[in-house]
Amino acid sequence: MDELTQGMLEIRHVAGDDDAREAYDALYAETGIENLVAHLGWLLDLCAAGPGQRLLDVACGRGDLVRLARARGIDAQGLDMSQVALAGGRAGLPLGALVAGDGTRLPFRDASFDRLTSIGSLEHYADMLAGVREMARVLAPEGRALILVPNSFGLRWTVLHAWRSGELHDDGQPIQRYGTRGQWQRLLSAGGLAVERCLGCEAPDDWPVGPAGWIGLLRHPSRLLIPLSGWLPPDMASMFVFVCRRG
Repeated sequence: MDELTQGMLEIRHVAGDDDAREAYDALYAETGIENLVAHLGWLLDLCAAGPGQRLLDVACGRGDLVRLARARGIDAQGLDMSQVALAGGRAGLPLGALVAGDGTRLPFRDASFDRLTSIGSLEHYADMLAGVREMARVLAPEGRALILVPNSFGLRWTVLHAWRSGELHDDGQPIQRYGTRGQWQRLLSAGGLAVERCLGCEAPDDWPVGPAGWIGLLRHPSRLLIPLSGWLPPDMASMFVFVCRRG
């Protein structure tokens, strides 16, 4: 594991999973982690998730992606370590759609899911390799996994932030890591996932909406890169999206 993560950038506020669970409960009790529905819809399209397929969203938070997937006829289920997050998302979902669990010990049988998503969560695991191995284990032989993780050299999140502040961008979560495309791909491969495709991705919620958003654009002109992200090389993007199959 140390060889696989060597060279990755890491910010650590907690020692292990127990401390992380408490930290996420506190985070969701206060504000939580919000996702833009349009972004989640694009990710579902990217992994070709369709009606009738079984999908698992690992580290699902309040279940935003699960709710959207079910509206599309996908048999979606979400797992998260935070009971507070799950309690805040269960309204309107069937019993068992959101379950508590550890991403490094998934409570599901081998080859249970046609599609698996991990949206900005793997980089927060205490043991990332164990997490990847579990994703590969529960993925069906012809299934696809979509993994979104941050880039060490993303122009907006890391490079420009360091240029302005002299610091690495800290999103406030218990453990945060940034890696290069090669580092993430080696980790995924070691855990049993073969990368079929890698794309660059920016955070769509940074694009201005309303007067406050345009004022924010004046303060953060790097957001002008968002419409250009589809033409930038993936290695310059804030995040990588890996589409994988079982190795």
